[in-house]
Amino acid sequence: MTRETITKADEGKRVLNTDGTEVGRIVEVSDGRGYVDPNPSITDTIKAKLGWGEVNADAHPLDEGSIEKITDDAVYLRGTM
Repeated sequence: MTRETITKADEGKRVLNTDGTEVGRIVEVSDGRGYVDPNPSITDTIKAKLGWGEVNADAHPLDEGSIEKITDDAVYLRGTM
């Protein structure tokens, strides 16, 4: 099952460009916008999966218009980041 709407449940998921290249992980979702950390530490990844993630200076905002689909494992972008 896939969807296009990002939710808190997507925190910690990998973010992939259209060519399949991993560009980071969702570290937080707030007000329908995800924040992608391009170089999360293992601690940041675990915190995000537990819902304890936080946006840092390296995180990039990601709105729903940029999302092609969301699966159980990853968020796929329409283009590149």
